[in-house]
Amino acid sequence: MANYKLTHIDLQAPRTELHDLLNLTGMELSFNNLPAGGAVPFVHKHKENEELYLVLAGSGTLFIDGEKLPIKAGDAFRIDPAGCRSLQAGPEGLTQICIQAKAGSLESFTMGDGQLVSDGPQPEWVKKG
Repeated sequence: MANYKLTHIDLQAPRTELHDLLNLTGMELSFNNLPAGGAVPFVHKHKENEELYLVLAGSGTLFIDGEKLPIKAGDAFRIDPAGCRSLQAGPEGLTQICIQAKAGSLESFTMGDGQLVSDGPQPEWVKKG
């Protein structure tokens, strides 16, 4: 059994959820394109999952708990499960990634969780020795 799963998504599609495509077990990730003036047509919150949004292109408005905040490419924001949210794209549209994970579940990350592997196969760009 492989220790990975690779897929390819259509970067022009309105929305692609990767949970089933990659058999994700600890998060959900969606890639989203809202056209100019388009919006998520509902306000929602979550029972357990926080969301992390990364705006890749365009601009728009984040509606969060009754407040409207401008967002643009390069912005990243996290929303608690109870935050009531929706998004609307600006005149050039809005492309963003949304990652959901259970709030409070992260025990370690990056170097705290990563382990260097020096035995076994290595690609040519890794210096040996």
